[in-house]
Amino acid sequence: MSLGAALAALAGIAATDAAECPRKAALGTFRVLSVDAKTTPRVGLKSFPQTLPLADHEVVLTFDDGPNPPTTSKVLAALAQECVRATFFLIGLHASQHPDMVKRIAREGHTIGHHTFSHPFMARIPFDKAKSEIDRGIAANETALHGTSTTTPSTPFFRFPYFEGTQAELDLLQARGIVVFGADLWASDWNEMTPEQELKLVTERLAAAGKGIVLFHDPKARTAAIMPAFLRYLRENGFRVVHVVPAGPPQKNADAR
Repeated sequence: MSLGAALAALAGIAATDAAECPRKAALGTFRVLSVDAKTTPRVGLKSFPQTLPLADHEVVLTFDDGPNPPTTSKVLAALAQECVRATFFLIGLHASQHPDMVKRIAREGHTIGHHTFSHPFMARIPFDKAKSEIDRGIAANETALHGTSTTTPSTPFFRFPYFEGTQAELDLLQARGIVVFGADLWASDWNEMTPEQELKLVTERLAAAGKGIVLFHDPKARTAAIMPAFLRYLRENGFRVVHVVPAGPPQKNADAR
């Protein structure tokens, strides 16, 4: 067994081949990691001591705070052009406002995670309110995706707004079998900067880190603007995109109608 396969087995994460891209010159999605909440409850070195077992030059692309149709559409178009699959951590309120965009994200093969209902500082509110934010966010996303309100997520992935959570909230999510995602590096696209500055910042950080879970925000116009160039940078510099999915039964796809 190779070192990479051994690490994957130890972490409870299985690797499978990604779907072949019809555009041979495209970046493509190199492989799929199936993440098991039982053995990998929390990942992302910005928040936790452990992360996904990625090889050198492997990246997981994640987007927070959507959907926002004008910018999310541009991000999706850039990803589709390069046959790249990512993970979108959706705010429930936004999902309830734009259910067709939620369905599109899933239909195009991306993973949908959860990011609360209204994006509060979760460490600064009472536990009962925080639990409600988690449940309402999941229910809104599931309603947008499948037309059924449930607090049991079809994809048990969650990211805290501002990466702020309490131990009680972490324990709750772990008990419910929900993986908490942090990040290994980010584009800092919440700060005012030009698209060119953001591209320079995130590519320099990625070059220094060599691999990792990368955080963007698809509602940000500057992020939508740089996505084709960022994906081109990945392709030209030997990076490989890894798509994360939950362990267990296959994800339910959104209705393609």
